[in-house]
Amino acid sequence: MISKKEVKHIAKLARLGLSEKEMEKMEKELSSILEYFEKLKEVDVSQVEPTFHSVPIENVMREDEINAKRKEQSAKLLYLAPETKDGYLKVKSIFKDGSN
Repeated sequence: MISKKEVKHIAKLARLGLSEKEMEKMEKELSSILEYFEKLKEVDVSQVEPTFHSVPIENVMREDEINAKRKEQSAKLLYLAPETKDGYLKVKSIFKDGSN
């Protein structure tokens, strides 16, 4: 089903150095894989729903709410910071803009 020329081309694309014996083996193995795909084409899947995952998964979301304890911790950390601005830590700029 697959030719030696195609095996050489695939080996070249994959940057594989194959001996003649390995090429013959790959030719047989790739052909058998392609034959199996041909068998799969015969299966009637018209009644099967398409799936993206083998198990049903769902995003688990929580409500966006303010946690009082974390708000207290944030306030303490901001109090200890050397510089703050509008409730955030103020840090030295790491990017230079062209205006300076």
